[in-house]
Amino acid sequence: MPTILDCYTDEPSGLGVPPYLGVYPRYVYGRLVYDKPKYLTIDDLRNTQPRKQLKHKTDIAVKNLTRSQEETLKILDETRTLYIIAGVHTPGKYLSAIPGSLGELNRLLSTLKCEKVLVGPAAKGTQLHGGKRPETGLELFDRVESVEENYTKINNYAVDGARVAKQIPYPVIAEIETGRGCPRREHCSFCMEGMKRLEHRDSREILNELGALKEHGIQNIRFGRQSCFYSYKGCRPNETEKLLKGASRLGFKVIHIDNANPAIVDTSKGERITELIVEYCTPGNVAAFGVESFDENVQIDNCLNTDSNTVFEAVKQINRLGGERGDNGMPKFLPGINILHGLRGETKKTHDENMKWLKKMLDEDLMLRRINIRQVVRFPGTPLGDNPPKLKTRRYYYSWRRQIRTEIDHEMLKRVAPVGTIIRDVRMEVKDGKNTFGRQFGSYPLIAGVKQELELGKPYSLEVTGHMLRSLVCQPCNP
Repeated sequence: MPTILDCYTDEPSGLGVPPYLGVYPRYVYGRLVYDKPKYLTIDDLRNTQPRKQLKHKTDIAVKNLTRSQEETLKILDETRTLYIIAGVHTPGKYLSAIPGSLGELNRLLSTLKCEKVLVGPAAKGTQLHGGKRPETGLELFDRVESVEENYTKINNYAVDGARVAKQIPYPVIAEIETGRGCPRREHCSFCMEGMKRLEHRDSREILNELGALKEHGIQNIRFGRQSCFYSYKGCRPNETEKLLKGASRLGFKVIHIDNANPAIVDTSKGERITELIVEYCTPGNVAAFGVESFDENVQIDNCLNTDSNTVFEAVKQINRLGGERGDNGMPKFLPGINILHGLRGETKKTHDENMKWLKKMLDEDLMLRRINIRQVVRFPGTPLGDNPPKLKTRRYYYSWRRQIRTEIDHEMLKRVAPVGTIIRDVRMEVKDGKNTFGRQFGSYPLIAGVKQELELGKPYSLEVTGHMLRSLVCQPCNP
């Protein structure tokens, strides 16, 4: 019997950390569908080992269980081939899950007597913490397989693989692949997406997959597995409309996107695609801009995809078209910005430039849904990984990040969700003492904290009463 072990993935184009359900487990399930594979999470595997019980805090290492300890042990005992999905290339902080590392897998699986097959980005290295060397070493595995096959096969796997949702006892948001690779001739120094051949899936095939996901109980989707959603089919608004209009007709509760290149957004075609996103997607949507740095020297040295003024104009455009508040309490569509530290050419001036442009956005009354700040991981095969720079700025990372959090993030948060705003359909995920924290489903949803114990897994309507640096302070209210 084959078994899929989902250790969760996080890549520049694609997220598979709960509550996200990534493409890898679905594609592998679809490929093995006639063998009726079982699905387990790394949480299920951890739960087979003795653990110290946390009395007043949710243990996120074992939160996403799909079955009992006894059932998991029985499945592992009957497994002949274990497909292990793992790999983090863009490490982040996760509210209710912890991805599995290669070291952990070696500890937990070394005595398991079955064939072990690695699938996913971990084949090229993985790292849960920014600024550190990637974890390598694949001695545990009998072989490594890729799902980077042609889309004729992938499209079939995607439809059949939707059935895996039946083995997941909690609601998820499914990550949807529209294409792979990057349309730029030269690629950012740190990114692995440029190593893939550029191609896009046909909208009819994607909609077939969405229909299957809906049939098997998935209510939330995100077009997140691509380097730039706006570049779909060569940045053709008519193709984007086919896709979004078709998805809207299927009646999902949440339809969001993720990555966007501001250089594409800030064009006439990009403007039309923004209008389509606002029309057919659901509120709370976010376009994550891979800005990485506002320092012109860093932009040039690392072949980044845009210049600072273009970013500013793209931020203005999305604010103008998507800034209206939707029925779930959030603005319909906002930009987000990624800042990356540890790139070539970084100096003290880099932070000054980042602050200058972020303050300009604040002064112009624009909204950013979030600013993602992390340290680069230098993966082999990328220009940055093969020829890493020697920088003297690493010691400033935390102080630079703190300044952005206090002077920019906090003010943006008060603008995006002012005191008195009612945020609807907030699903409570974790407890910490007498506090409960939750989020809406979607792209980069705001974390809402409530100073009382609420039922986990249940959706609430919350009123915003205050703001932390990156999260909301709320109280339950009537819808």
